[in-house]
Amino acid sequence: MIAKSPTKISTNSKDHVTWNDSYSLGIKLIDDQHKGLIDIVNDIFNHATGRDLEEHEYFKDVIKQAVDYVKNHFATEEKIMISTKYKGYDAHKKSHEEFILKVIRTAKDYESGKRLTLTSFGYFLKDWVLTHIAVMDKKYCDYFRSIATVKADGKLSISLADIPK
Repeated sequence: MIAKSPTKISTNSKDHVTWNDSYSLGIKLIDDQHKGLIDIVNDIFNHATGRDLEEHEYFKDVIKQAVDYVKNHFATEEKIMISTKYKGYDAHKKSHEEFILKVIRTAKDYESGKRLTLTSFGYFLKDWVLTHIAVMDKKYCDYFRSIATVKADGKLSISLADIPK
């Protein structure tokens, strides 16, 4: 099973991806969700045994959990983008939709007997998550910082007054 706590990054020596500050957007809720995605990636790699039947059973469980987790994460990001009137919302949402469709197609291919290993799926997921955070998510994070107000304690805050009309 995948990690139940989306905010706890494992320190397992078998981790293929380790969270570091370069992935941080500075938005705790989003960073915690990204850490949860990395936990899923690591869990997939840790279940890649090379034993087809065992991997197949695991894949059936993890794919649904991963899709549900990702949909929730995407909904969180999209809600924030809509509420702050982020101009890159449409492109970002399209990227999310394309990813979900690719994962669903991959799952259907796997279920129909097409050769796919957990390792190859893990690498696909890892590459997509890290690239998406580094490129697409950094853009909306930069936007948030550009409209945010600096509070007295030095932290950034976005209020209705900060959002473009």
